[in-house]
Amino acid sequence: MKAWVIEKIVNFKETHTPLKFVELDPPTPGPKDIIIKVYACGVCHTEIDEIEGRAKPSFFPMVPGHQVVGEVITVGREVKKFKPGNRVGAGWIYWACGKCEFCKKDLENLCPNFKATGKDAHGGYAEYFKISEDFAFLLPETFSYEEAAPLFCAGAIGYRSLKLTSLKNGENLGLVGFGASAHLVLKMVQYLFPKSKVLVFARSAKEREFALNLGAFWAGDLGEFPPKKMHAAIDTTPVWKPPLSVLKHLFPSGRLVINAIRKEEVDKNELLKLDYSQDLWLEKEIKSVANVTRKDIAEFLELAEKIPLKPEIQIYPFEKANEALLDIKEKKIRGAKVLKIC
Repeated sequence: MKAWVIEKIVNFKETHTPLKFVELDPPTPGPKDIIIKVYACGVCHTEIDEIEGRAKPSFFPMVPGHQVVGEVITVGREVKKFKPGNRVGAGWIYWACGKCEFCKKDLENLCPNFKATGKDAHGGYAEYFKISEDFAFLLPETFSYEEAAPLFCAGAIGYRSLKLTSLKNGENLGLVGFGASAHLVLKMVQYLFPKSKVLVFARSAKEREFALNLGAFWAGDLGEFPPKKMHAAIDTTPVWKPPLSVLKHLFPSGRLVINAIRKEEVDKNELLKLDYSQDLWLEKEIKSVANVTRKDIAEFLELAEKIPLKPEIQIYPFEKANEALLDIKEKKIRGAKVLKIC
């Protein structure tokens, strides 16, 4: 099968083509595995974190990609959940043990043996993909393959982030950065909390315009003062300065949720200032999001179908995976980016 792989850790400053196009043997199923013919795979900043070593793959070469959708073509002898011809998808959670204290508390995202798709096992930048039936999901019929792909990370992790804010209807939410995940969170808020106002902070004028077109109450540059304070905020940026800059705009007891697998290192010439009295005092919180659970994905897919939540997508042909990643690296972002595999 044809596939893109990460062969080694490399910086985008050194090359604009970090992935290599190769031929690999197609996967064969174990007893509980399904083989998916991949039709589309979402493109995520986490792939850049893997390539540059902040989220180092468990082995090389590694097929990246963790927003995988397609059609079941083969099933293992013990598979009961799926059959050939089913439209299915998989997300960042490739496997969790199910036995540890975290898994038993419905926190399999914190499992010490958690395996991530495209990082600890081959992912979806390939013609075929293998995963246990226990970690795959049927696709809602209302979505095309290309529309469904971003739901498995940008959507699911956005859903978990929104849950962690504990937002209530009528409370204000800030979105720091406005890419694949944040634009889906905005649409979720409009459905779940119709009386809430969403305020967007983004460096790009195009992202701010996009946010306003989707119905944001306000959109401004980082460093601007919003017209209203916020009860919670979700950060989706790859760097540290943006989320810290909005803490002062939170109400007392407000919560900042950082939605990122990794943050890029702070430039030694850039000072990060945190003023305890205005940024954290009065019981403000900073909370991180770690991975997703199967429950997050299942609940979100049900919600997405009900809304219905249609992601804004930009489609790239399979052979342009490097170009899609470079566009994310250079912040050429509008909605979600998707590789069309076949």
